[in-house]
Amino acid sequence: MTGTEQLKQWIEASDNIVFFGGAGVSTESGIPDFRSVDGLYHQKYDYPPETILSHTFYMEKTEEFYKFYRDKMLALDAKPNAAHLKLAELEAKGKLKAVVTQNIDGLHQAAGSKNVLELHGSVHRNYCRKCGRLYDASYIKESTGVPKCACGGQIKPDVVLYEEGLDDVTMQSAIHFISQAEILIIGGTSLAVYPAAGLIDFYKGNKLVLINKSATPLDRRADLVIQAPIGEVFQQVC
Repeated sequence: MTGTEQLKQWIEASDNIVFFGGAGVSTESGIPDFRSVDGLYHQKYDYPPETILSHTFYMEKTEEFYKFYRDKMLALDAKPNAAHLKLAELEAKGKLKAVVTQNIDGLHQAAGSKNVLELHGSVHRNYCRKCGRLYDASYIKESTGVPKCACGGQIKPDVVLYEEGLDDVTMQSAIHFISQAEILIIGGTSLAVYPAAGLIDFYKGNKLVLINKSATPLDRRADLVIQAPIGEVFQQVC
């Protein structure tokens, strides 16, 4: 039996699946990740992306932060791919309990998923640091310089920058769903970013599935490893 056949059997027999995903889920929608060969780390900027996307850089070089952010982080024309759509279908059928994502692009919601736990926030939520008024991603994309609120305050994306902590409520919810899951499917992540990658330690079941194009540090802990593009795998199994 192939890996995809085994996964199909497990999915068909379960109504308690949780999906944990990273940048590889969105690369098939044309959004570059940080660590792949084609990712942002292999392009040339005045500063490395990790530096630009840090709290310190945002505070000290806000205009330069926004130049990079508009250019590289706001892929507002991207559409959900097969993985996003199939996960939304599994949720609609009552099989998938939650999507836990490291991505900030909102594509899971665009595909129809309802229970999406965004560990690193979302580009679609932006708030005034002075009055709290909310702005959408289009407002940021179309602004110039440092985007300002009607009150004159500075607008900040509701994304978790390097040096910032994850939202505790979101983390606790992710721990709850992962710890209760029968099947945990991890897809499109190198499992290199902590504390998010540490969530895997809360899984107690025996159907841990890793779907990624390359090997991960947790492959030997998995009950099933499939090395392939995640959209392709979901099209075959769902």
